[in-house]
Amino acid sequence: MHLKIFMWSYIVTGLSLVAAFLYGSWSAVVLCMILGVLEVSLSFDNAVINATVLERMSDFWQTIFLTVGILIAVFGMRLLLPLVIVWLAAGISPIDAFTLAMNPPADGAAYFPDGSPSYETLLTDAHPLIASFGGIFLLMLFLSWLFTEREFTWLSWLERPLAKAGRLDYLAVIVSVVTLLIVSQTLADDPQTVLYSGLIGLVTFLTVNGLGTLFENTSGEESTRDVDEPVAPARRGGPSTLVRAAGKAGFFLFLYLEVLDASFSFDGVIGAFAITSDPIIIALGLGLIGAMFVRSLTIYLVRKGTLSEYVYLEHGAHWAIGALAAILMVSIGHHVNEFITGLLGVAFIGAAFLTSIRRNRVLAAKGEQVNAVHA
Repeated sequence: MHLKIFMWSYIVTGLSLVAAFLYGSWSAVVLCMILGVLEVSLSFDNAVINATVLERMSDFWQTIFLTVGILIAVFGMRLLLPLVIVWLAAGISPIDAFTLAMNPPADGAAYFPDGSPSYETLLTDAHPLIASFGGIFLLMLFLSWLFTEREFTWLSWLERPLAKAGRLDYLAVIVSVVTLLIVSQTLADDPQTVLYSGLIGLVTFLTVNGLGTLFENTSGEESTRDVDEPVAPARRGGPSTLVRAAGKAGFFLFLYLEVLDASFSFDGVIGAFAITSDPIIIALGLGLIGAMFVRSLTIYLVRKGTLSEYVYLEHGAHWAIGALAAILMVSIGHHVNEFITGLLGVAFIGAAFLTSIRRNRVLAAKGEQVNAVHA
């Protein structure tokens, strides 16, 4: 199963490294490998969250996510989106933005000799706008999950009372809006832009999540499930379903995953400029190599039933998302090293994985004791 799921990731990685060598010799190959590892390390929590949504989608939409979705991830999120951001933020044409990206100043300088900013500088200057949108979107995802009661809890002393507090309607929205107001007024140099960007992130989450839920709750014409397939328990904190979504429901879940990927990719794209400012190498490393492995890892988690076996992984991933949302909001006014972002994500998921293993061992031991008594 491992080779079947990751085969295309290995093939794409090989082709990407060949393309990098032809483009910029061995130095480009090394940079691509570093960026690929960076993307996987920063997006492991993304893969876990993706898996919680993807396991509810039909085989058709899972295939679309792995094929069409990777094209959107590479060319849309990692290549075109930064160009669009620079285009809108700097007020230059898309062609000028692309030309600027392909012709950086000598020696990696932030400005050209005539004093005009580089592509990297323009994109970095737009970081508050990016962080506000992505931070609020991820914060809504985290809070929507946190304020929902569920069968299993990981940090029970905290999750249980907060889940009960979530009985208050729109609590996630209230907390997110208050957070946005505080951050925009205390950390942002341009409060109005940060506020508008965050509100767009909030509206985007509510729209995509709402449409996904709407179509998931329609009749069997919009959703498909094998007759003998057991109904999976609903999970909250993003689009949820009791059946494997197809049709319009599958489309909106797919759209939700792509917006979620965009929110995660912002941090990786900005961090990539600490390694290289070449958009082609970034697209090859972050996009083709990193994003492809993240998608394969997502499929692997679904096919192996990992989330059912290690029940706290989803909890760890959501807490990692909450940490990332907080980091993005803080980064509006203060620089946060990408190493901290990746380390927090790995720490939460690693702790959740170890706790899940301990739980499984305890349950297994109890089962053996019960069997011994009956024997």
